Amino acid sequence: MSAPPEAANSRYDYLIVGAGFAGSVLAERLASQHGARVLLIDRRPHVGGNAYDEPNEAGILYHKYGPHIFHTNSEQVRDYLSQFTEWRPYEHRVRAMVRDKLVPIPINRTTLNELFGLDLKTDEEAADYLASRAEPVDDIKTSEDVVINAVGRELYELFFQGYTRKQWGLDPSELDKQVTSRIPTRTNTDDRYFTDSFQAMPLHGYTKMFEKMLDHPLIEVRTGVDFAELKPRAHELADHIIYSGPIDEYFDFRFGRLPYRSLKFDHQTLDEERHQPVAVVNYPDPQVPYTRVSEYKHLTGQDAPVTTITYEYPSAEGDPYYPIPRPENQALYKRYEALADSTEGVAFVGRLATYRYYNMDQIVGQALAAFRRIDEKRKRHRPQPIAVAAE
Repeated sequence: MSAPPEAANSRYDYLIVGAGFAGSVLAERLASQHGARVLLIDRRPHVGGNAYDEPNEAGILYHKYGPHIFHTNSEQVRDYLSQFTEWRPYEHRVRAMVRDKLVPIPINRTTLNELFGLDLKTDEEAADYLASRAEPVDDIKTSEDVVINAVGRELYELFFQGYTRKQWGLDPSELDKQVTSRIPTRTNTDDRYFTDSFQAMPLHGYTKMFEKMLDHPLIEVRTGVDFAELKPRAHELADHIIYSGPIDEYFDFRFGRLPYRSLKFDHQTLDEERHQPVAVVNYPDPQVPYTRVSEYKHLTGQDAPVTTITYEYPSAEGDPYYPIPRPENQALYKRYEALADSTEGVAFVGRLATYRYYNMDQIVGQALAAFRRIDEKRKRHRPQPIAVAAE
């Protein structure tokens, strides 16, 4: 690493905190479109945020922070990222280990047939079967309500209750309905996890994509730098600050800490070509300590005699990953949001700065929208040429 940023001889136009999707997209746009000098910092020793991937000692490209699957319905987001990567077509499939069977998740007609020994042949038959099991809930408020209303208590307990308790450290009855609303129930046999129009993986990995995105003479990247060390002098370094870190941390936890769930990863390389039939297998059983096992060769298409897998263990401690969706947490965030809105010269973007769980394409879309706002403001304040009357 070169000299610390505070030793720089000249000011930057922007100091961007966090080199994940939000910060990197804004750094690229501001440098390439506005000719802005950007200092991009990250406390981790690499760019890419949680999407960072790297080859391990066995040469397997693995995701250090768990599997990241790219999917989007936004042509704008797809076209933007396509400037920095080629794509490998990939449709994500997940299985759940339930009653010693590997069955498709989200629940579909195949799941029902395999789990209950049925012979449902049409969407209508599957819909009728689910309706016969559903237990209508008049006022849907929690994640438990969502699932029981749709598929009944048995499927709720088999697929959702144990997994959710492990993932969030809370029962679904204690969580906002949005948690399980994200997971559809299907009556057809489509076993893809996502149904977006564009599903693919960066051909050479996420890190290579980020490196190409940030390869601009006006962008200076400093990793291993904690914003807390620069904060007292931040406005001496740059005219504007874009912050994508935890919003409560920016304000020194003035109102208390925003609750998050974290993850711990156990990466293992096995002496076998393939370990499981799909990239991810979920383990809803509460007696199994991990939530899922991921195998990266499904994602990358690599050909190798060994394979790398990752066990994921949810945790209350560690890096912030998932905002916990409860009304009291959202109320606490709103207090920080009001503080952010009244803070001059700082823009807050990204998952952690807005305390929301976004998919990768949503973060890219948010960053592109933030750039458009900056661009429009810049155009409004650009000096207009003075018309000189001809003599």
